[in-house]
Amino acid sequence: MHRLVASLISFLAIVAMPSVGVAGSCAGRPDALGTSRTLAVSAATTPRVGRKHFPDTLPLADKELVLTFDDGPWPTTTPRVLDALKAECVRATFFLLGRNTDAHPALARRALAEGHSIGHHTYSHPLLSNLPLAKAEAEINRGIARDEFALTGVARSTPSTPFFRFPGFASSQLLLDRLQDRGIVVFGADVWASDWEPMSPDVQLQKLLRRIEHVRRGIVLLHDTKAQTAAMLPRLLRELRTRGYRIVHVVPAVGIVTN
Repeated sequence: MHRLVASLISFLAIVAMPSVGVAGSCAGRPDALGTSRTLAVSAATTPRVGRKHFPDTLPLADKELVLTFDDGPWPTTTPRVLDALKAECVRATFFLLGRNTDAHPALARRALAEGHSIGHHTYSHPLLSNLPLAKAEAEINRGIARDEFALTGVARSTPSTPFFRFPGFASSQLLLDRLQDRGIVVFGADVWASDWEPMSPDVQLQKLLRRIEHVRRGIVLLHDTKAQTAAMLPRLLRELRTRGYRIVHVVPAVGIVTN
């Protein structure tokens, strides 16, 4: 019992740290992009991040990027995205839709098992600013509960990883305040690939690289449900390494959720 308590205290001490370095090396791939460090994020200090939508973003240095993926998991594309990230030892954050985790729970579990952070993106992707408050909160909680059930076997509206992104970035001040009160960090973005628009992987790659070079640091938004993104991602990761960019993995600065 004492050994279990000591292990728990050590774990909580680690996750509460403001940032923790991780090995940038990749076994068998010395030329891989890797993950340069982890950054612990808390709603107490950074409740809303991403300058496309909010005044502030994550405390990142020049040429540091956080990779995020929305709307998954999806059976034809998410495995390809996970394969590309694994090949380069890159850790990202996946904002899941509850209806997709209901349909494909093994993919959500794979993302978690491979070290990625899991955020939430509602159950069915409505624009929450168009809904009454009670319905909007119910949609958020249903998505969290279904994601949690797929990942842990327990359907609960308190997320193990308190990260959330609004579908279409359609927030309201009241919902933002409610999420902050719950200790949930709301993610916007600093740059995106516009991969909701049809285009070839080559066009998408060049568009995204131009945008990244313009901002030079921040949260990158992609969609693991898009075939063009899955096809582009291996080349994007290699090009980021060539250009001297580093990947930061965001994790929650909280302890273990028990309810």
